Amino acid sequence: MDNKTNLLHPRAEQHSKFWQNAHAYFDTVYTTANLDPIWRPYLASPKRVLAVSCPIKMDDGRIQVFTGYRAQHNNARGPFKGGIRYDVSVDRDEVMALAMLQTWKNALVDLPFGGAKGGIVCDPKKLSMGEKERLTRRFTSEIMPIIGPNQDIPAPDAGTDGQIMAWILDTYSMMVGYQALGVVTGKPVSVGGSVGREEATGRGVMNILRKFLATQNKQIEGTRVAIQGFGNVGSHTARLLAGRGAIIVAITERSSGIFDESGIDIEAATKYYRENGTLADFPGADAITNEELLTCDCDVLIPAAMENTIDAAIAPHIQAHVVVEAANGPTTPEADAILREEGITVLPDILANAGGVTVSYFEWVQGLDNYFWDLKQVQDELQKVMEKAFDAVNAKADEADCDYRTAAYMIAISRVTEACKIKGLFP
Repeated sequence: MDNKTNLLHPRAEQHSKFWQNAHAYFDTVYTTANLDPIWRPYLASPKRVLAVSCPIKMDDGRIQVFTGYRAQHNNARGPFKGGIRYDVSVDRDEVMALAMLQTWKNALVDLPFGGAKGGIVCDPKKLSMGEKERLTRRFTSEIMPIIGPNQDIPAPDAGTDGQIMAWILDTYSMMVGYQALGVVTGKPVSVGGSVGREEATGRGVMNILRKFLATQNKQIEGTRVAIQGFGNVGSHTARLLAGRGAIIVAITERSSGIFDESGIDIEAATKYYRENGTLADFPGADAITNEELLTCDCDVLIPAAMENTIDAAIAPHIQAHVVVEAANGPTTPEADAILREEGITVLPDILANAGGVTVSYFEWVQGLDNYFWDLKQVQDELQKVMEKAFDAVNAKADEADCDYRTAAYMIAISRVTEACKIKGLFP
């Protein structure tokens, strides 16, 4: 097998669409920014991709083998950092693409981290708590050689939460013989997590949207918002925006959604979703599909679910004036070009949803110091980081006369390239 078709570097057409999209953005910006071509192949490749088998005993006595991955893209700026997701869609290409996006995101908000991502191919809703715990602990033991407080620090992502991070913390700590608070972030506060971490991505989305609207002499109050995805990110985004006077006209989760042009009661919808596991039949609102939400009449559209949800077929029908990418990679390059032609502003994922990893950084620092911050300090520091990043992207967009995504990538890739050049290659 030649180098062009090995596991890390197969031909482009052999990769998934999502991997190709992540590289399309990278390739376009690398060329546009006239960066040093010598470092391009290095930055385009993951440093390491680990695939592991995770056999566990199921509740009925069967042994089932799950596949897990951990991709580490680049650590020129610091330890690897990125989430772990439990989903049936998880595969090698997905974690490699997400790890690359994480590298740019961490660099854009100027955190001392490189990018990583991992996951297990499973449907977490079909696993009991016991099965999920055994799977998490087995996966942790399998990726143990490449994670650690100064190596690679996982965090929650789609399908995972604070409980899973607590199991990773405990498993790792038992194996090294001491309490290693810095090995994961997104932990419950009772075991070394940070206050404000759960809502951090949504709060960051709110901070970025507020800053952008201010450049247009607008404000959040009275803005009509549609949010696709009602998990951790979507629900907190909805709550925080509604609390500042936004009119949330539509929300959806995987299989159901609701629309109310006069505004949805987010507190009631959240309670209903927690009790029923669905938004279907929520009283006083009309049913809406995920596709209908993307094209509904609103001022701001926030995709907060999975990648590739806004494609070339959907993009021409979007009515929003602003798209805020709370999910990772929700817009394909083809759709991005259409939105740009239509005059729709896109606030890109590596900027808009960086609040989560920012507070993860705060949590990591607190864990290493064994000194913990109060909620106001977390929220104030998060706002500073997000607003500083927005100001940098806004200034770069003006200077280079380009869209926000291109500006964000220019800043992020330039920072990583500079770190690579200064450090050089070993050996």
